[in-house]
Amino acid sequence: MKGTGQATEFRYTAQHKPNQLIYGNGQTAVITGWTVKQAIAKHLQPSDYAVIGQLYSPTRGINLLIRNLLLNPHVRYLVVLNATKEDKNAGASQCLLDFFRNGVEESLSDTGRKSWVIRSTITGYIDIDIDIDVLEKLRHSIEFQEAQSITAAVEKVKHYSQQEAIDPWGVSLEFPMATIEPTVLPGSRYGHRIEGKTIAETWVKIIHRIKTTGTIRPTGYDGKWQELIDLMAVVTDEPADFYFPEPNYLPIDKSFLAEYISQILDDSPNREGVKYTYGQRLRSWFGRDQIDQVTQKLIGEIDAASAVMTLWDVKDHEKGGSPCLNHIWLRVVDNELSLTATLRSNDMFAAWPANAMGLRALQKHIRDEIAKHSEYDLKMGPLITISQSAHIYDDTWSNSEQLIQEQYAAICRNLDYYDPAGNFLIEIAENKIVVTHTTPGSGEIVGCYSGKNPLKLIKEICAALPAIRPDHAGYLGIELQKAANCIKIDQPYVQDQ
Repeated sequence: MKGTGQATEFRYTAQHKPNQLIYGNGQTAVITGWTVKQAIAKHLQPSDYAVIGQLYSPTRGINLLIRNLLLNPHVRYLVVLNATKEDKNAGASQCLLDFFRNGVEESLSDTGRKSWVIRSTITGYIDIDIDIDVLEKLRHSIEFQEAQSITAAVEKVKHYSQQEAIDPWGVSLEFPMATIEPTVLPGSRYGHRIEGKTIAETWVKIIHRIKTTGTIRPTGYDGKWQELIDLMAVVTDEPADFYFPEPNYLPIDKSFLAEYISQILDDSPNREGVKYTYGQRLRSWFGRDQIDQVTQKLIGEIDAASAVMTLWDVKDHEKGGSPCLNHIWLRVVDNELSLTATLRSNDMFAAWPANAMGLRALQKHIRDEIAKHSEYDLKMGPLITISQSAHIYDDTWSNSEQLIQEQYAAICRNLDYYDPAGNFLIEIAENKIVVTHTTPGSGEIVGCYSGKNPLKLIKEICAALPAIRPDHAGYLGIELQKAANCIKIDQPYVQDQ
């Protein structure tokens, strides 16, 4: 620190997410929520503020923000921008303000750990390791204000910058954070297929796959993630009103979903500090309404393979902040409308369930528009997402582990035996194992395998049908060995007995 009054300079030091902040030498921390931080920084001088940063999540972001503030007791003012629909939907800015208004109480976090829970209608946590007296001192040492617009936020920051410098409220404090390094099992890094009836079921399977075999690597955003490349998720039977388990273990609820769907289906005006919404990219970004385009394309040519929507703009390479959702393709087969979406980068824990539900709503919207304006009454086919970088951030690894422990086994127990690859009838004839392959449903015979060696037979079947379900292949292996044993001891063989 040097000088007095407005000439005093301070240095802000961040332990958490340091590369995602804009640094100044004043005494005001500025939280921009979902508004890009540069939208405020460009109206200010570094002497006006201590730091400017964004806050997306109340459950993942506030704990780190509070820790950074405890390291920087020279920060005496806080301006929180709570301006956009995205801010209201996420609730992070509101929850942070409620921390300073109302404080915390001891309870449990969403992972079952003892935590400080912010007294707010929005759920937010702070690690229990941080002393409550320190949190209370922080709350009462920082003057805070909410801003409803960029202009208002800039005015409040400039007002504080005109005040005489205030002594720090205490000494710099650091509380060590526990880290979790997951155990990674061997497995393929590229190209995964996961299927489920509902988005909730598919999501649990996705998290299990990534946590089991995903590669751990740095994110480029001050942390780590566990990643698989090119993960295809297929959702076959999501109900029209969406399935939310009870109790709800998804990271979203119905109130959040309603607003999120609007961000995909509806256009939005250009707003300072907001890069885009998916709806804006689809409805007006390129000067055409792409949702209407693909609807008309399919009405005019129901078998078209060119019902494509794009959200990637070549200018995104230079500007940064490019959309995660890049490409959408619709296809009608056997009177079913499917939707395939490609996401270049996908937070599978926190974002994928909302992504999938929003895309399913878009799929239904297009199906309904086709029905309204043509003779086609299409069924809802599968929703397919291709997540090129399918990852889980390190700050949700413990949440992921808990989800797997609580839900994965139950989902596996409820799996049915349907396999698109077909069914197999195993018999013994003329002292050989005979395997008859039939289509699912109709039972039409499409193949036959015979021999005495069960290992050779299962290899032949799997080579001919590489998409057979793994558990189905395991079942066949067991039954073929049982049949081979019956031949050896000259006993009759009955499948499944």
